[in-house]
Amino acid sequence: MSNTITLIDYGMGNLRSVAKALEQVGGQIRLTSSPTTLRKASKCVVPGVGAFGDAMRELKRRKLLEPLRDYLQSGRPFLGICLGLQLLFEESEEGENYKGLGIFKGKVIRFSSKLQAESSKLSLKIPHIGWNQIRWKVEGGRSKEKCPLLKGIPDGSYFYFVHSYYVEPKESNIIAATTEYGTEFTSMIWKENVFATQFHPEKSQKVGLRLLKNFVEYEN
Repeated sequence: MSNTITLIDYGMGNLRSVAKALEQVGGQIRLTSSPTTLRKASKCVVPGVGAFGDAMRELKRRKLLEPLRDYLQSGRPFLGICLGLQLLFEESEEGENYKGLGIFKGKVIRFSSKLQAESSKLSLKIPHIGWNQIRWKVEGGRSKEKCPLLKGIPDGSYFYFVHSYYVEPKESNIIAATTEYGTEFTSMIWKENVFATQFHPEKSQKVGLRLLKNFVEYEN
């Protein structure tokens, strides 16, 4: 089992906090923006904070787009965090409808205008910032018992979120967990070797560290 985690630096991730959290649960971090290093990685994490379009431009500028697509399709373990989840989909309505990596069918959408209009009544604000529960997606999807990164994490656990956009997958069977914020949205996906979360496990204290530990120890 390899505990070496290749953490991708494309200029937009909260790399220090992610690296520190992974190290705390036994990961050995290799921080890189090198396409060659990515191609050789055994486990990969892509975090991200910021705009979808800027992220895709930076990945392209650093010649990481194709190596990242190749990695995701290679069967090796991958974890995307926040923007690292959103980039896996076909496009985002943020800005100018930017194209994503296209690993999964679906798009990234903003919390609706209806939610904004009702935010004062519902006490909800955009962006969605703070602690919220995740619920396992069972009907039409995978159960908590089957998702390796959710091992030892109770249904309804609270994780930390910071986002204005969320993914809307076309295929429900990749949804591992959902969250309520004026509407039900996908907060975690899983398909084979690819895991990704809308929430920030590195900011989610004990339960977040458990998820990261599960990834560090994951063998497929």
